[in-house]
Formats: sequence, C-alpha cells, structure tokens
Amino acid sequence: MIGSVTGQVAYVSSDYCLVETSGGVGYRIFMPATQLTSLTVGQEVKVLTSTIVREDAILLYGFLTREYYNLFTLLLTVNGIGPKGARGILSAVKPDAFYLAIQSRDVKALTKLPGIGKKTAERMVLELKDKVGGLTGSETEGTDVAAAFGAAEGSPVNEALEVLTSLGYTNSEILPALQKIPGYEKLSAEDLTRQVLKIFGGRK
Repeated sequence: MIGSVTGQVAYVSSDYCLVETSGGVGYRIFMPATQLTSLTVGQEVKVLTSTIVREDAILLYGFLTREYYNLFTLLLTVNGIGPKGARGILSAVKPDAFYLAIQSRDVKALTKLPGIGKKTAERMVLELKDKVGGLTGSETEGTDVAAAFGAAEGSPVNEALEVLTSLGYTNSEILPALQKIPGYEKLSAEDLTRQVLKIFGGRK
C-alpha cells in the first residue's frame, strides 16, 4: 500500500492531480475539489494517500493534511459510503464542521452533503458518534469540537450559538461562519451574532 507520494505537480484536473516523483514515476491521485484548487503545476507537494484496490483498478486518494486523510478513512467505515462518496463529502465540508455535525446529531446539515440522504445521514450519526467524541481536525486529544472553538457554557460563542440556533441555523452552518471572523473568540455574543448574520446575508 502506498502511504504518501512526494513530488512535483504535473497536472491538475477537477477530479485528480498527477504527481511526478524524483524517480520519474507519475501517480494519478484523486483528491477533494477544495484541495485540488490549492495546487499549481510545478508545485512540490507531499500527498498522504489511501490505496483503494478494486477488481479492475488500483486507485489512490490523496490529501494535503492529516485531518482530511483521517476523516476520509473514518468515512469509509460507514456502511454504504465508498471512496468516491467520501471524497465528495470532503469536497463540501471541512473536517471540524463535519465532526461538529456528528456530535450535535445534526442530520439536517449532513443531508446537505452531496449524495447523502436522510437515512444515510442518520446512519452516519449512529455509526460515528462514538468514534468522533474526542476528535478534531487538529487531533487535539480529548477536546470537544465545540469547546475547541470557545463554545464553553456561558461563553460569548456559546451564547451566540444559542441565539443563532433559535433563528433556525444549525451548528454546522454557524461554525464555518465563525471561523471567517477575525478574532471571533474575543468578541461579545452580540457582535458575534451580528457578524454571523451578516455572513449569512441577513437570512432570517
């Protein structure tokens, strides 16, 4: 099994990139769209890879960070989700936001992911909720995802979360928006709420 590939990016498409090693071997590596867009031809990269063996092919799925690799591997443990589906999910959501959706049993947010219906979302929650209890994208040991972003009880972030969820937003929608606000952990609940609503375009 190939665990990683280090080399120069020779080609980038919407589904995969071609990485040529110093030994002259080129590897076609399927990657999430969000990671492919950060690559440029000629760039030196190290790609963490997962080798998928099928009857008719041996495919490489690759990731630029450990957090994406770990979530891909975790998704493959869910009944009914294959490598292509897992790659699609990682093209649509960041690992921390996904973990938060699982921990908060946010089936509504999960059904917004490509190829995920209500039954599959419920299965994901059921099969993964115990596995992601202490996981974050940065692999901080024993840290709850919400707490890692300052959402402790009584904190401004937690108060803003309560207000925003009462308006119909899900935690999985709110967290990515919070991450876009510079120094959000230092702002008041009122300022956080106002700025998140601004990001959402004032949707009520």
